[in-house]
Amino acid sequence: MSSVAQTTTNGRSVQSVTLVVADGRPLLLRGLEHICSDERGFEVVAACANGHATLEALRQFKPDILILDATLPPSGGLWVLRQMRRERLPTRAVLLADHPNERHVLEAVRLGVGGILLPDMTPESLLRCVRTVHAGEPWLESQAVARLLNRRPREGGLRQLGRGLTPRQIEIVRLATEAISTREIAARLMVTEGTVKVHLHNIYEKLQVDGRVGLVLLVMKQGLL
Repeated sequence: MSSVAQTTTNGRSVQSVTLVVADGRPLLLRGLEHICSDERGFEVVAACANGHATLEALRQFKPDILILDATLPPSGGLWVLRQMRRERLPTRAVLLADHPNERHVLEAVRLGVGGILLPDMTPESLLRCVRTVHAGEPWLESQAVARLLNRRPREGGLRQLGRGLTPRQIEIVRLATEAISTREIAARLMVTEGTVKVHLHNIYEKLQVDGRVGLVLLVMKQGLL
């Protein structure tokens, strides 16, 4: 990424995570800015109240992360995501969604959103989401998406979807559709992170999906989430 902000720890220069926050509601915008600015290693480079200002900030600052309200005026958060994709802006986006329908969630995933959060999640969840997305892992698995769509994963359906997968790979599919990192999956299964990555690679090939986001999208399309 193109972050240039720096913090100093014990005399050493450490690259900060740069953010743009975007919400049309002044109180919530100020809250997002405050939460992120107070976190060590984070720097909010712009706080925007509409989509046009948001795109200008993304072009100017090229931040690592955009925290984006789904209802951002004048045209909504998905419009911003479409413009980002059209312009190939490198920033990773986290979408704050109040009451999205399935179509909106699926489109956000297709547009490359890195994370989906509900506004009632805690500040700690927000910060954890930002760090996860910044590290290159998605935060839009079942804990968030199932709540958004009012669904629960169905074990029988996962087994049917996973025909040709080993029992261990089916278990990894189930865990991969939760909002946890590869390292956390490894800890739960008491294996190495490298082992989990090998399993995931094989799963992606067998199911012909593009990474964890593609896996979640496939599970959603099959009505299993």
